[in-house]
Amino acid sequence: MPLSLAVLTASLSDRAGGLAATVPASINAVKRFGVKAHVFGLRDAGTNYAARPLDGADVHAIPSWPTPGLRLAPALDRELRKVQADVLHLHGLWLYPSIAALRWRARSGRPVMISPHGMLDGWALNNSAWKKRLALMLFEQRNLSGAACLHALADNERMAIRALGVSAPVAVIPNGVDIPAVGGRRSKPAFLKGEERRVLLFLGRIHPKKGLAETLQAWALVLSGAPQIERDWVLVIAGWDDGGHVEPLKRLAKDLGVDGSVCFGGPIFGDEKVDLLCTAEAFILASHSEGLPMAVLEAWAHACPVFMTRACNLPEGFAADAAIEISTHPPGMAKVLLQHLARSDLPYLGLAGKALVADRFSWDRVGRDFAAVYYWLAQRGDRPDCVQITVG
Repeated sequence: MPLSLAVLTASLSDRAGGLAATVPASINAVKRFGVKAHVFGLRDAGTNYAARPLDGADVHAIPSWPTPGLRLAPALDRELRKVQADVLHLHGLWLYPSIAALRWRARSGRPVMISPHGMLDGWALNNSAWKKRLALMLFEQRNLSGAACLHALADNERMAIRALGVSAPVAVIPNGVDIPAVGGRRSKPAFLKGEERRVLLFLGRIHPKKGLAETLQAWALVLSGAPQIERDWVLVIAGWDDGGHVEPLKRLAKDLGVDGSVCFGGPIFGDEKVDLLCTAEAFILASHSEGLPMAVLEAWAHACPVFMTRACNLPEGFAADAAIEISTHPPGMAKVLLQHLARSDLPYLGLAGKALVADRFSWDRVGRDFAAVYYWLAQRGDRPDCVQITVG
């Protein structure tokens, strides 16, 4: 019989950041292994059913009260009760879906799997730390401790889970990515029409943890040390503004005197996002904290070389010569950019990234691992190799 899966996430819109891509894609990936999904998320202004590429899943967008922070949604409990799922998979922490998962587990006695998506690493815990300490005390520690299995995107995240004292089994499964079809001409996004310089791209959620202020400071040092880079390159910052950070970044670029070599593209989705990735000749993510960034995988899928920090949790990229390591320290970052932006072999790093994601991060492989974990949790299969049960 097909396995019934309840998937629970805080948002069904593009405001969910990387989860907006990974949650639907993972649901589609497990369908081929006999998993039938019911998807539950909180409705917000950006919720758009047509934009959610879910293949055959039942989607439930739940209204929430306009309370700051927690987003109370008592209707979520009622809707979950209507579905007799074998396993519940919770994506993300700190919000009302965690409370709903706790109640579902207590009521049904069935297993819950939790994907923190990087929300338990040190930088993330220290961001709004008092709120997270309060949430841990009130509900999140019980939620994590009672889970039948946790999901880590990489081994560093597994260690962060253990550091919090959680002893449940942990499945280490990376994000996946679709490899774009070969062929076909793409045009530049409208906001880059007439721009002839090569594009160094940041694409993602605009948030301090992404190291964008530090990137701008490093960019100013790069341009002061190598005027030809200002002639040849433009830094493009595109993505959704999470909390009003774009305007301060624009002011910083102006204050640094680099606003002529920095372009802010705003939120980018769909075909325009593909056009932008095809236009870029290098990608940068100076992140302080990540689970496993979809943006890097998407850049590699489009054969784009990547500058990134170790905090991106993709050491495979450095080992495969698909990425160049940077720090969040502006002078150090600038030194690396000065050294490598002039390299003639940058395109080869992008090709190495494309080969890496095809081998290690395909949705077929990721979907097979997720499905195996679900069947194991439902006592309908053996424990898969991706699940680690030892603490440490």
